[in-house]
Amino acid sequence: MDAELWQLALLTGVGCVAGILNVMAGGGSLLTVPIMLFLGVSGPEANGTNRLSILAQNVVAIRTFFRRGFADFRLSLSLAAASIPGGVLGALVGVRLDGVWFERVLAAVMITVLVLMQLPSGIKLQDGAAPSTSRGRLVAGHVLMFGAGCWGGFIQVGVGFIIMPILHRVMGLDLVRTNMHKVFIALSYNLVAIFIFASAVSIHWQFGIALALGNALGGYFGARFSVQGGERWIRRVFTLVLLVFVAKLLLPQMG
Repeated sequence: MDAELWQLALLTGVGCVAGILNVMAGGGSLLTVPIMLFLGVSGPEANGTNRLSILAQNVVAIRTFFRRGFADFRLSLSLAAASIPGGVLGALVGVRLDGVWFERVLAAVMITVLVLMQLPSGIKLQDGAAPSTSRGRLVAGHVLMFGAGCWGGFIQVGVGFIIMPILHRVMGLDLVRTNMHKVFIALSYNLVAIFIFASAVSIHWQFGIALALGNALGGYFGARFSVQGGERWIRRVFTLVLLVFVAKLLLPQMG
């Protein structure tokens, strides 16, 4: 299916917005995947094509965090390693996914995360302060990251709403470092997942490249806003995005 110029321009613009949301909170794929479905791409193909934009966005975001003094590659690598087996398992299921049956489950996950994020964590950290994470928190975070990888490999949509509470609530990281690790983890398991999707379904390369350009730009701005705005701004964006997407998922089904 050859893409028209207006379709590519639309996807690039949507990708930019999605990239900012993905880096700062999550849920950007709830914009990009439906747009591709609207343009005639099947569910599994949209699910696979969307991975191209996620890869581009996270490469740029990682570089931006690093240049602004936020990097802990040892922890990022170990968390990514924990997520990759789950990503493989999820992708093997995701290539067979079609339709919108998963929407209520996704909404339930978002509501749960929203409640958890509003509860006091008992962790007092200033933005950019080096966290002190106990061994128990580290182990729990790595175990749970396998599950996050499963969801990300399966559908990717809303995975930020799962990874953020693991890093922030369970492991006790401040929200700037949470986003720093989140983009590295998502990059890692998606590198594996995209090969699984490409071997099983058609990737719409024109749409994927257009989205990737937009997501890369959004990833740059999202990383900058995360560092400059700090924890309070990230929490506000996260909560707002979560509420909007929960309403988007539930209201059509209640009508």
